Amino acid sequence: MNRKTLICSGGFAEAAGISASSLGSNFSGTRWVPDVLCGLIVYPFEQAKSVIAQFARFTETMPDELNVWMVARKAPPLPFLAEEVHGKEIVVLAICYAGDPDEGMKHVEALRQFGSAYGEHIGVQPYVDWQQVFDPLLTPGSRNYWKSHNFSTLDDGLIDTVIEYANALPSPQCEIFVATIGGETGRTKPDAMAYSSRDANYVMNVHVRWETADEDARCIAWAREFFDRTQSFASGGAYVNFLTSDEAERTAFAYGTSYQRLVELKRKFDPTNLFRINQNISPA
Repeated sequence: MNRKTLICSGGFAEAAGISASSLGSNFSGTRWVPDVLCGLIVYPFEQAKSVIAQFARFTETMPDELNVWMVARKAPPLPFLAEEVHGKEIVVLAICYAGDPDEGMKHVEALRQFGSAYGEHIGVQPYVDWQQVFDPLLTPGSRNYWKSHNFSTLDDGLIDTVIEYANALPSPQCEIFVATIGGETGRTKPDAMAYSSRDANYVMNVHVRWETADEDARCIAWAREFFDRTQSFASGGAYVNFLTSDEAERTAFAYGTSYQRLVELKRKFDPTNLFRINQNISPA
């Protein structure tokens, strides 16, 4: 199993792309769920430029069995972090290795050299447990808004802009994460499936999360401004599940060269547009 089927989700993101049910298969009543080496290394925000720049270089050559995501946010009250760190801006490396744990630890050791960490929590556990470990941070009732770009590379200018906005998060629950794609995803032809953005090696999701309607305008404006500031670094397409309700015009952009074929299929199998929830492909 490698990055073509398994990505590092943790709970910092709601979009792992793999459900718990899809990871298990029934063979004579036996359910198979993979164990993975996974966890977090948490760095002080003061080291952000160095850590993210090293993350960018490291992820260009890492093996398919490994995935690493970068998350910039305020520190939640994780038990392995000192209490005085809670609420401070941090840079997190979320790690998942789907292979021999001993081999995986060699890569973890390399990631530990990126700086002086506040703390880490690394170990072997079932993937479905890793996928859900931060769900308590995503309690129902909060208000959410997302913006997203694909990137082929993480340029210095992009890194500087990420740091600028991560240093001005509009609420304690907001986060910016950069997920690594690559692997088999990039080796598949653009016209092979509905998803055509095979040049995207990274996807960034700006996840704005807050509590009251009074904060709506400020939080949404921050996300839109950050999105606009990073537009020039983006590659084509987008991950459609990261589009929000006010981005219907980006649906065709998200599917890229596959969009017209999807419209033709829609006309054939759903000409009345019965299935029209979320980011709709209209048969018209």
